[in-house]
Amino acid sequence: MTLKELCEARYSCRHYKSLPIEEEKLAYVRECVRLAPSAKNIQPWKFVLVTDKATLSKVCACYGRDWMRTAPAVVICLEDHHQAWTREEDQKNHADIDVAIATEHLCLAAAEQGLGTCWVCNFNVQQLKETVALPAGYEPAALVPIGYAADTASSKKRKPMDEVWA
Repeated sequence: MTLKELCEARYSCRHYKSLPIEEEKLAYVRECVRLAPSAKNIQPWKFVLVTDKATLSKVCACYGRDWMRTAPAVVICLEDHHQAWTREEDQKNHADIDVAIATEHLCLAAAEQGLGTCWVCNFNVQQLKETVALPAGYEPAALVPIGYAADTASSKKRKPMDEVWA
């Protein structure tokens, strides 16, 4: 599969089969995340793979949409703004950019392995911090449910090329 085909195949999955994910596939996804680039190679991130039902329930409660409860696993994507590179000129901290790059590596690697994912950024950060043990110093950036898709991709609406490239 080419990268373009992989990008076309990846979509925001919102319903998952109740099948466990093979450890080999999870190991592959973790390795692809580990290889992601970051500003000045600082890698100001951590990722927490949640598979146990009690913690999954707590994580899903922070989002509140029933579809996420169908996923057999959720990855909590964390960033450390204190570690991340900050551009001197305008004090732009790159933690968000860095974790986004690694998170998209996660999503593309999962798609390559036949797994569905969905970026979830609209969740209750404070509730997550209060109910799930997270590594000290890291802020939650995104939740990514992962598993075998029980739905199919709807057509992706994308802007035409001339609206994307100036």
